[in-house]
Amino acid sequence: MSVVPIIRHSGFAILALTLAIPVPCLAKRQVVLELYTSQGCSSCPPADALEERLADRGDVLALSLPVTYWDMLGWKDTLASEGNTRRQKAYAAAMGHGGVYTPEIVVDGVTDVVGSRETQVEAAIAARRADMREVPITLSVTPDALHIAIGALPEKNIDDATVWLLHVLNHASVRIGAGENSGRKLDYRNVVRELRAVALWKGQPITLDIPRADQSGPGYDSVAVLVQETAYGRIIGARMIGTSSSQQH
Repeated sequence: MSVVPIIRHSGFAILALTLAIPVPCLAKRQVVLELYTSQGCSSCPPADALEERLADRGDVLALSLPVTYWDMLGWKDTLASEGNTRRQKAYAAAMGHGGVYTPEIVVDGVTDVVGSRETQVEAAIAARRADMREVPITLSVTPDALHIAIGALPEKNIDDATVWLLHVLNHASVRIGAGENSGRKLDYRNVVRELRAVALWKGQPITLDIPRADQSGPGYDSVAVLVQETAYGRIIGARMIGTSSSQQH
């Protein structure tokens, strides 16, 4: 399958102290890579393999966001969600694109590259490191809640930003039974199973406590938090943490 644009854009609080599992501080935040992919796309497996390799690196947060629009080709993607598809369409609108495509990697919310072109992906990562803002984020989990603490940036001229909460499945393997990838076994890392906006950040420190009861949905074993200018602009903060002490990131 060629890479072709096909779609037009048309309070709870819980005190958590002794059982908290903190995310270790990193010297510099990770560059966020969002791979939009599909099990029904024959061009996607090389990009999936690249995302797997990138997910092992400490300098990037590589996420896989399977989309739904290739389900029409004879195989319904077992990991895809409409939320992922809506997010990709919103990026297309924000970047002035005429449509969406797979495999696409959106880099830190500001640029996109074909997800299988490793040289271009590496160049985009390097460009972001040279022009990176970092909002400090601390995450901790307890049996009852996810605790999010977001700091401030020194700069005062900051647009309002959206705080996104992502439920992430660390590993998945799928045997494809039909469609363009029929007969293949595809492996995935850091699959986004669900995402939602949980707060608006205005440049000042905030804390959020999300009860586990508010985090039901498809299976996941990590959570990621992104702070993103406006809703689909530049990402200025990112952290991921496992939902148990053995799954810390």
